[in-house]
Amino acid sequence: MRLSPRALLGRLPFRARLAAAFCGLFLLAGIALLAFVVLLARYGTEQQVEGIAVTYGDAPSGPATPFEPAHPTRPDRAPTALNDVAMIQKVDQTVQAVQDTALRQMVLWSAVGLLITAFLAGLLGWWLAGRALRPVASMTEAARRISEQNMYQRLALTGPDDELHRLADTFDTMLDRLEKSFESQRRFVANASHELKTPLAVQRTSLQVGLADPLPDGLADVREDLLTANREAEQLINALLLLARSDRGLETTESVDLAATARLVTAELAPQAAENGVHLDLDADTPLAVPGDPVLLRHLLTNLMRNAIQYNHPGGHVRGRLDARTVTVTNTGPHVPAERIPELFEPFRRLDRDRTAATGHGLGLSIAASIAEAHHATLTAHPGTEGGLALTLRFP
Repeated sequence: MRLSPRALLGRLPFRARLAAAFCGLFLLAGIALLAFVVLLARYGTEQQVEGIAVTYGDAPSGPATPFEPAHPTRPDRAPTALNDVAMIQKVDQTVQAVQDTALRQMVLWSAVGLLITAFLAGLLGWWLAGRALRPVASMTEAARRISEQNMYQRLALTGPDDELHRLADTFDTMLDRLEKSFESQRRFVANASHELKTPLAVQRTSLQVGLADPLPDGLADVREDLLTANREAEQLINALLLLARSDRGLETTESVDLAATARLVTAELAPQAAENGVHLDLDADTPLAVPGDPVLLRHLLTNLMRNAIQYNHPGGHVRGRLDARTVTVTNTGPHVPAERIPELFEPFRRLDRDRTAATGHGLGLSIAASIAEAHHATLTAHPGTEGGLALTLRFP
């Protein structure tokens, strides 16, 4: 498909378009100036030619004019009227030829000079555009570095109080509001989770002490149901606390051996995998050391492996593999539509409950993604070849 010149120009970077505008404006102004000069030159030469007189006969005393004979005309060689007309036409043709040649040379070399100057003007425009857009480039780089984990950073643009400076100040003001909002949300989640853990602990103790054995028929099942609900609520609160902690980012880091951590997590989850009838396999022979928080990284691998075990089917398998800077966890299970995969990384979002485990709160992958982002890693997912998901955790 052919693009129009306007569409093609619209695809150029702003700096290139600005330089092209400088060059085009200079070229148009030069063409207008050249046309004005050519018209004035032609008009001026025509006026000068009309003022030139051609005379014959006895020459007056004094120097000869350009078109007067240098010696007196002899009577026997007096020009006739026909000769006068021919001479005048020849002079006119000569003057016209000289005039046209001069104009052509002037237009030719003026056009060459104009093109060279327009090219130099384009280079100068490119340089000036770069100088003018340098604050915008610094603002763009600063905005790329600012994320939810380091919202304390600001553009802090220096220089005169112009449009760019006011734009940077507006952006910094918006970051101030966003930072306060995020910090308020994190404090609320952390405080609410801490406040809810205390009554849950009291409820669990009351259930265990007040409904201790021996119990009348039927109350034992009620006690177990209440204790199960209590444990699930406590797990939810712990997950919210972990999510709030990972969202705050990392304060200190240390070198963590992910291979050893993965082997420890696999050993802890082996009973759950056996209970669900899922085969758990880990290939962690390649050492992988990354800087980070060991507790958060352990929760990250635990959530990935537990999610692969829970959302599986009896007789399925879970495979974990570590290589250079990458951790891959694949599992079997029902097919996961590719368009619904982004939903799995949102809190409290799950797919259908027709899998091995109907427990969970839909926080596993969202917590894993938050911990990965805190460690500047990327967590991606795509449908597995045998159903289920293939999760890839890539460290920088």
